Amino acid sequence: MQVYLDHAATAPLRAEARDAWLAAHDVLGNPSSIHGAGQAARRLLEDARDELAAVLHCQPIEIVFTSGGTESANLALKGLWWARPPSADAVVLPDGEHHATLDVVGWLASHERAAIRAVGLDRLGRIDARRFAEALPGAALATALVANNEVGTLQNAGALASAAAAADVPLHLDAVSALGSVPVDFAAWRGAGAAAGGLVALSVSAHKVGGPVGVGAAVVSRHARLTPLVHGGGQQRGLRAGTQDVAGAAAFAAAATVAEAERVEESARLAVLRERLIRGILTTVPGARLLGDPVDRLPGNVHVLFPDAAGETLLFLLDMAGIAVSTGSACQAGVAEPSHVVLALGLDDRAARSVLRFTLGRTSTSNDVDAVLARLPEVYARAVASGARSVGGS
Repeated sequence: MQVYLDHAATAPLRAEARDAWLAAHDVLGNPSSIHGAGQAARRLLEDARDELAAVLHCQPIEIVFTSGGTESANLALKGLWWARPPSADAVVLPDGEHHATLDVVGWLASHERAAIRAVGLDRLGRIDARRFAEALPGAALATALVANNEVGTLQNAGALASAAAAADVPLHLDAVSALGSVPVDFAAWRGAGAAAGGLVALSVSAHKVGGPVGVGAAVVSRHARLTPLVHGGGQQRGLRAGTQDVAGAAAFAAAATVAEAERVEESARLAVLRERLIRGILTTVPGARLLGDPVDRLPGNVHVLFPDAAGETLLFLLDMAGIAVSTGSACQAGVAEPSHVVLALGLDDRAARSVLRFTLGRTSTSNDVDAVLARLPEVYARAVASGARSVGGS
């Protein structure tokens, strides 16, 4: 039986989401059609929009269903850039962001001549709100993670949003890793900021909370100036044209609703398992080091530097032992590159290649932690030896 400790990559499908998805397929009709069948589908779609809005603390009209967090980030960042004032030419981008953001901003830099104003992280992966604020004046837009997807550090989203509002700069927050683990409150973070500035867009994804893969949402403020990526039928306020995925929306809403209902109790349970796993690793593996904020971190995230061992080797050896973990973002899986997040913490290239991310979720148990701790010392020793042989033979 496999021990699955890669919930940050994707979470098991919840029964509630599966049931909602199947039930939605019994409703025949295009939600844009005006006949009775179409309106039945429309009601189901709008019920899902209402449910998800309640979880995210936004207005239902602000929910734009997408194919996932990556599309949501693209819609927010490219859409805000194309709708910017002519004098604004920069994007404020903290180091260590997810590639769904980094690659979009990189595209804007190479194709749209956007200037990038980088904001460094401290050694624990935190964004300094003061430095973030100093980079904002005159920028076209800013973006930031609510929770770092690799090292698990939680950011002060409210402070970042307040700084953006004070500078009248539109802000996008990536809450993909945060949803279901910490409170996500669009209205509170937006506050009473300038109409087109401050927090205006937020990204979330269904499969991180037990919904289906291929479904996500962008929360887009009614006051945001944003150019759509896709044109066609004018659905969803004209921000995402195309026939809407009623079943996917219903399943996402069901999963998010249950995840939010369980969040406080489940986060406390996972934090206990997380601390037990951290203590066990640091006790049994010489020199192992926890990365990220030791306190303000995602409840299920354990990100560890293993000196003198390649993260990929550790991953493969653990996988052979029936334990699934990650070296970082699943979006970069199979790419033998050092973690850009670890580099952003001020560590070197060797350290950035020697990390593993263990992420626990609702199916994780004490037995899973026991299994990791039982196999890890041997796996680590083999990985170190393998690295030594490679160096000796090169």
